[in-house]
Amino acid sequence: MTSTVPNAVQHADAQQPPITMFGPDFPYAYDDFLAHPAGLGQIPATEHGTEIAVVGGGLSGIVAAYELMKMGLKPVVYEADRIGGRLRTVGFEGCDPSLTAEMGAMRFPPSSTALQHYIDLVGLETRPFPNPLAEATPSTVVDLKGESHYATTVDDLPQVYRDVMHAWNACLEEGADFSDMNRAMRERDVPRIREIWSRLVEKLDNQTFYGFLCDSEAFRSFRHREIFGQVGFGTGGWDTDFPNSILEILRVVYSEADDHHRGIVGGSQQLPLRLWEREPQKIVHWPYGTSLASLHEGGVPRPAVTRLHRTAGNGITVTDADGSIRTFRAAVFTAQSWMLLSKIACDDSLFPIDHWTAIERTHYMESSKLFVPVDRPFWLDKDERTGRDVMSMTLTDRMTRGTYLLDDGPDRPAVICLSYTWCDDSLKWLPLSAGERMEVMLKSLGEIYPGVDIRKHVIGNPVTVSWENEPYFMGAFKANLPGHYRYQRRLFTHFMQDRLPADKRGIFLAGDDISWTAGWAEGAVQTALNAVWGVMHQLGGTTDPANPGPGDVYDEIAPVELPED
Repeated sequence: MTSTVPNAVQHADAQQPPITMFGPDFPYAYDDFLAHPAGLGQIPATEHGTEIAVVGGGLSGIVAAYELMKMGLKPVVYEADRIGGRLRTVGFEGCDPSLTAEMGAMRFPPSSTALQHYIDLVGLETRPFPNPLAEATPSTVVDLKGESHYATTVDDLPQVYRDVMHAWNACLEEGADFSDMNRAMRERDVPRIREIWSRLVEKLDNQTFYGFLCDSEAFRSFRHREIFGQVGFGTGGWDTDFPNSILEILRVVYSEADDHHRGIVGGSQQLPLRLWEREPQKIVHWPYGTSLASLHEGGVPRPAVTRLHRTAGNGITVTDADGSIRTFRAAVFTAQSWMLLSKIACDDSLFPIDHWTAIERTHYMESSKLFVPVDRPFWLDKDERTGRDVMSMTLTDRMTRGTYLLDDGPDRPAVICLSYTWCDDSLKWLPLSAGERMEVMLKSLGEIYPGVDIRKHVIGNPVTVSWENEPYFMGAFKANLPGHYRYQRRLFTHFMQDRLPADKRGIFLAGDDISWTAGWAEGAVQTALNAVWGVMHQLGGTTDPANPGPGDVYDEIAPVELPED
């Protein structure tokens, strides 16, 4: 097992096909849709050149704009800050430009197959990410209640950790039919996926993650639940997710989203930036050499949107920070949904009232990181007394919670993510400056590694982020609370607008917070493709019969619909 303890149930053998769908709610093969030579669809020639507003220049917005451009439409992208959204890669002042820090998304599972399509398309490389106890991680230290354990595999840890791992495996099998669902998703057995998931959604929508553990005989021990929360599985401790819906957690483990992660060499923000500049070979209406950048004056997006409202003829009228007002036949909104409640003045008529309720009820999690550049990967030095690495990837119940060691070779400068935290653990850092944060983190790590002088290796100032304090995000990612399934269904299915009144159509929601599995770039890509299908359909376009889009097969695989009364 390569992920941290306790791990999810042992995966099926390597002879079986990999997981290629991201969650059981809408088992549509987006990777096949993207790979098909027929393309994503076409619009009538009379619509070529039609301007479509795309609000938000994160991954979802750039993917949507790129695919709409290929169909012969003219995306007009609005971005308040920088292209990339939470794919944000930054450097360190005065340091080698190759030293970078991933302030948002930094690790991607192989099950993100639609995302991988675009990674391959723009020629980016990936490499294994050094998660706890992963094969790419030289060593891991688990430090709980002042006691540290050094490990290169799970077998190096005390028996209680393996007991917790087995408890988690049993909990998933007993309460969530893990093996059956994992097998059905590998085989793309849609009827079986829907059969299992329909029953679980109805049974578990009102259950928290913690309540799910407590209901399991395997987790009757509080000590085991506590260790599980602090150490977790895959990427580390999950106690910050304990109040969230267990359905959110099941989506992650079913789709192996927390396993076998890879990072993008040079930084994840390159993906949207390269798509922005890319000149597709297959493009309709526009001359060869057209890119999203070339369709925008000066090669940059329009500025922040300040107002969205409907005008005569069901137009979507956009006002931006420069005071420019433009009306569009359709718009794709990919910014975080809370922007519609605060930063952007909106007409109530923009969405049906039930969708507004869903937007208002969206629950975002906080998240903070801090990185420092160092002169070399000194953590690979060996302790003369023990023969162990002097420092390791670290999971702890101290303030830092998770510390990641990132290098590009033994003789090159390297980067340490001193701390990566979520929710209450993130809020503890919020009032502190980057320098103050670093001092607290170094103190905590000094207690775990008393013989290691981390400070002497630091070669530049720290960089930090608290996503809840970012004005265009106000949180890191969506995480549904118990009872939120119906709200998420409304948001995800919004692209199916034939079911809406005529005066509520034309604006399409997308982004990872609209997806079923938020916090993962795959959800941003999938909802972008849903929105592209929606815009194409509204303008009278169609997909090739050999390559039906998500809206074409919707009735066959629509998400479970729970009663409202």
